[in-house]
Amino acid sequence: MESSKPLPPISGRGAPTNLRPTRTGSLAREDDGDWLDAAGDIDGASAPLRTTVTVEHPRTIISRNSSPDIGFDRSINPYRGCEHGCIYCFARPTHAFHDLSPGLDFESKLFAKPDAARLLRHELAKRGYKVAPLAIGTNTDGYQPIEREWGITRSIVEVLAETKHPLLITTKSDRLLRDIDLLAAMARDNLVGVAISVTTLDPKVARTLEPRAPHPRRRLAAIRQLVDAGVPTQVNISPIIPAITDHEIEAIMAAAAEAGALRASYILMRLPHEVAPLFRAWLAAHYPDRAEKVMHMVQDIRGGKDNDPNFFTRMKGHGIWPQLIRQRVKRAAREHGMDNSFPPLRSDLFKPPERDGQMEMF
Repeated sequence: MESSKPLPPISGRGAPTNLRPTRTGSLAREDDGDWLDAAGDIDGASAPLRTTVTVEHPRTIISRNSSPDIGFDRSINPYRGCEHGCIYCFARPTHAFHDLSPGLDFESKLFAKPDAARLLRHELAKRGYKVAPLAIGTNTDGYQPIEREWGITRSIVEVLAETKHPLLITTKSDRLLRDIDLLAAMARDNLVGVAISVTTLDPKVARTLEPRAPHPRRRLAAIRQLVDAGVPTQVNISPIIPAITDHEIEAIMAAAAEAGALRASYILMRLPHEVAPLFRAWLAAHYPDRAEKVMHMVQDIRGGKDNDPNFFTRMKGHGIWPQLIRQRVKRAAREHGMDNSFPPLRSDLFKPPERDGQMEMF
């Protein structure tokens, strides 16, 4: 059972607790004096929380969705979990299906899929495969810190560049600049679009919201380098959090425009399943003075609940506040010339990879 007493923040981590999920039931347990109950305490002091990576061997790598309120129907997640530790991450609840906590486990017990590129080749080579933009970074960030050693995201981009397959990337890391050679080449054929997420310009707020993500200024610098290389890049103000980051909308838009962003988008914060109690614990640790106000606004946006899972409204929200946010974003985008849509990515250049050593012809 979780304590109602506010928990102190953990340096370098987003979640202040390893909340037990209630949906699966398999993690529900009580302390019985075992040394594991101390969660790493040594002589009364907590040992540093280390990141571990487990290799995962899925049978397929492309995930498909039929959601009517997002602009793609397929995606790839090179990793499960994300070391960036963003407290608001709507992907956190997926860790519960691994008998792990959506809290600290999500950001410290990661899974990597080193077979991703090979599996992708196999799926792209299937007879009848229909080409459409494939998204990376829509669940967990493909350019999180462990990508530096594993390079799985780059291996995926290499396959997509080779086969001239359209690609959408969303990230809050400047680590994707390592792949700018591939992205620039794809951009010349109108095969790629990039969204860089910027939640806040305040380093202090960023350190608590998304403790292991690159500094906001580094992300803005990445926008500049991508645009200079010819890669169409937008800023994604995501998520907008009431009474925490909403006052920064215009400043983020101005900074992104100065960096060369071609367009702007935004997402209102969502708190599905275990993300809601984790966010409440985070508020208690970092913003006890306004925690009640923030959650009151969240519930006002979500029809009186912590979260609204319904299609269409889950992205737009309810009431006056979302309408005002939409107007502010549109006005700022118009003022900075960032209110245009990217041209559709090309699908007609696709060349299927070899299948079982033979080029797929039919």
